[in-house]
Amino acid sequence: MTELITTFFFLFAVIDPIGSVPVYLEATRDFDGSEKRKIAIRAAFLAFLILLFFIIVGQLIFEGMDVSLDAFQVSGGVILFLFALTMVFGEGKPEREKNRITDYRHVIVFPLSIPSIASPGAIMAVVILTDNNLYSLEQQAITTLLVFLVIVLTSIVLLAANKVQKIIGDYGITVISKIMGLILASYAVQSIMTGIKSYFSL
Repeated sequence: MTELITTFFFLFAVIDPIGSVPVYLEATRDFDGSEKRKIAIRAAFLAFLILLFFIIVGQLIFEGMDVSLDAFQVSGGVILFLFALTMVFGEGKPEREKNRITDYRHVIVFPLSIPSIASPGAIMAVVILTDNNLYSLEQQAITTLLVFLVIVLTSIVLLAANKVQKIIGDYGITVISKIMGLILASYAVQSIMTGIKSYFSL
């Protein structure tokens, strides 16, 4: 149970539903209430399909390139760590992604599904958490279910985006995103250490 809770909170940190609120509000500012709700649900669903794709074939791609498990853990950890640093020391996920919006007609795909919800860090995280060499098929299925639950929670947060922003405020959302970045950085360092330890048989 403890491991499930830990994995859930890690996925929550890396997907960062709260951090997607300002991006969603900016991306949907020219749409009416009904369209906004459709965009929130469709963006979350598309993000889940993207993450599910990498859960299923992500490792096969790396193995096809003859990448060892240890190298994968280290490289994945480094990428997650760099992603976490941008969350902690950068402008913050909301501002960075809001500034990328150039076409309000295709906001479901960009920037909502990618990279706001299914971010590079989230993609790498789900691949690591469903490694065939470390986790059984049952464990991978549970992780996939947890990913789905976080995505459902993300869609609920987006549907209530206006209320969330009023309660927390832009500053509060930025602070939460940075805290999520710290959690992600800790996991990334652990992944790097595990890969190095295994490679050198320490």
